[in-house]
Amino acid sequence: MRRVIFNQKGGVGKSSIAANLAALSATQGLKTLLIDLDVQGNSSHYLGYDPRDEAGAEQSKNIAELLNQTVGWFSVSTPVKAFPQPTQFSNLDIIPSSPKLEKIESELERRYKIYKLRDALDELEKDYDRIYIDTPPNFNFFSKAALIAAQRLLIPFDCDSFSQQALMTLLNNVAELREDHNRKLEVEGVIVNMFNAQANFPAKIIADLSDIGLPILKPYLPLSVKMKESHYHQQPLIHMLPNHKLTRAFEELFTQLEQRQSSRLETEQ
Repeated sequence: MRRVIFNQKGGVGKSSIAANLAALSATQGLKTLLIDLDVQGNSSHYLGYDPRDEAGAEQSKNIAELLNQTVGWFSVSTPVKAFPQPTQFSNLDIIPSSPKLEKIESELERRYKIYKLRDALDELEKDYDRIYIDTPPNFNFFSKAALIAAQRLLIPFDCDSFSQQALMTLLNNVAELREDHNRKLEVEGVIVNMFNAQANFPAKIIADLSDIGLPILKPYLPLSVKMKESHYHQQPLIHMLPNHKLTRAFEELFTQLEQRQSSRLETEQ
């Protein structure tokens, strides 16, 4: 199962959600891979990798190098299965980000490599139960490649009017991409992040989205300074604060997603 976490608006918690769901998946005994397609490398750093540290022995094994490999009669390419790198957490691997993503984007687009990630995941999926893809906060080559490669889309949402406008634009873009490139892509749901239960406005925004038929996932993820602390310590919440209310909300959300997936598989059978 391949899930992409994407919103065209920055600051909505894409990396936090991707890394914490991937960490939860791994703790459940599922062999899990996280792919960081954002040049900022936040989810890579969260899981202990510094994409800008070029001294590491495995720094060439990043998502930029995977996408930029040249295949030819006389070229020697690195096998796709060599790119996932272990993290300090059992069952959780990562293909980290790289600053080179920004430099190679136009070249990849020119060479029409938009399907290369999908082809790589077709191979990697044999070794992983779950694959999570973190994306940049814009509708560019890399986010499009992720949407083409994925089966499910999770949309982080932070309950302000600008985010609501961005969400509608995103859904229109995704609908067109789905029509042209990936009819198997499903919007699995909107994840309400940094939710303030004491304020009236977030509840109104959520109600407006529900009224137009968007799948709003529950529970809402509460606003908590502990998320920033977990970033600093490079420890997903399930490892740093397993009993915190935000961790429990993530666990409930993860369980709901897995139950829905099980129901789909039973229906298909």
